[in-house]
Amino acid sequence: MVPMAETLIPTCARGIPSNFPNSRSSTAPRRRFPPPITSISGHSNPKTTFGFPTRSFGVQRRVLKAEAASSSSAVGEETKGDQESMSIDALHRFIDINLGKWNGSFYQFDAQGNLLQTVSTKLSASSYGEDELISLIQTLYIKQPPSSTSISGYDSEPEWMEYKIKETNMFTVDKYQQIGFFPREKAFSLRYQTAGMLETVLRAGVLGEDDIEEETPRNLKIPSHRPSVVCENCLYSLKKDMRARTFHIMDPKGVLEMLLIFLEERENEAPNITSYCSFKDISDKLSLLLGRWEGHSITKRSGVYGATVAEADTVALLEMDDKGQLIQDITSTTTGSSTTTNVHWTGTVSNNLVSFDGGFQLTLLPGGMYMGCPCDIGRSVAQSQPFHLEFCWMESPEKRQRLVRTYDMEGLAVSSTYFYEIKV
Repeated sequence: MVPMAETLIPTCARGIPSNFPNSRSSTAPRRRFPPPITSISGHSNPKTTFGFPTRSFGVQRRVLKAEAASSSSAVGEETKGDQESMSIDALHRFIDINLGKWNGSFYQFDAQGNLLQTVSTKLSASSYGEDELISLIQTLYIKQPPSSTSISGYDSEPEWMEYKIKETNMFTVDKYQQIGFFPREKAFSLRYQTAGMLETVLRAGVLGEDDIEEETPRNLKIPSHRPSVVCENCLYSLKKDMRARTFHIMDPKGVLEMLLIFLEERENEAPNITSYCSFKDISDKLSLLLGRWEGHSITKRSGVYGATVAEADTVALLEMDDKGQLIQDITSTTTGSSTTTNVHWTGTVSNNLVSFDGGFQLTLLPGGMYMGCPCDIGRSVAQSQPFHLEFCWMESPEKRQRLVRTYDMEGLAVSSTYFYEIKV
């Protein structure tokens, strides 16, 4: 059986080794980057940013050893210069699409697609520095629920907890986050070493001041402290200045633990995932997938220096057979060649979950979204098979975007693939 990860990317992009070069040659001169910033004077008074009261939230961060892919060979001076120029430009473009004040909502779903929690959030993003020393500074504000000790009959103004996200620069996006970035399409994938930020949103937004920091608080499901994979996939709206940032959280054994979504709009009021798209019930979610989808895919290797590995024209046909099974046929033809890959999948549908025979599952979500992952990543790694995580956003019945993050047999992110498809 063809591994699931190999069916979604063109043939020439498969099997990218974990040591595929995603940084400058080791012979290139080292650059010094500014030290990480834990507080920014320009944000010391959050009320000037969004105009609401905030409370500072101290977070203890563990310093973890990052896994960085090593360069396999030296490159020529001319090529090296081109790569440096392109990477700096890509970093600036990545920062540009993130800048501003984002109003949003944070949604937590279980592995079966059931909504568990909703939290109001705001994100302020700015930059400092120039050229290769530029950095992205982000501060997240989390709306807290009323305290259980509040005075009856007294309506206090909502409080927002402040969380400073670790800055993003040339060093972090390549070594720690292993970014997969598509500037023109405004899409990106990131790796997280822990789920600390996401746990903070849940604790602050659901428990608020009543959180006594229990390891497993009642009525709240928090991510494992040692997740095997935390992956962010972000797609920007084709209609307005809005985006969806989704997170796969896999538990220590490699099984899907939860799905998290930030749905955010720049400057305007926060969008609502249940009212944004008219496709709400199970039948609508599934019927939205069915039909013939034609489009184009772009695959890039991980890292800020990530060059395009391959492009392909794609056709996906999804239909229900007379036995109630979901049949999916995918054809991918690599651009500039006659290489074509055909893959046939058969799946069963149970509520919000589509389970394919090859060990891959899709979780159908509100707002024209679904998220896909292996049923058991640990098994894929044990069988020396690559695997992938997928996010799909259908803002309308006839158009969709998909972002696929591919991992090698050792569980290291090696590439990202962006799809734009139209139903015909």
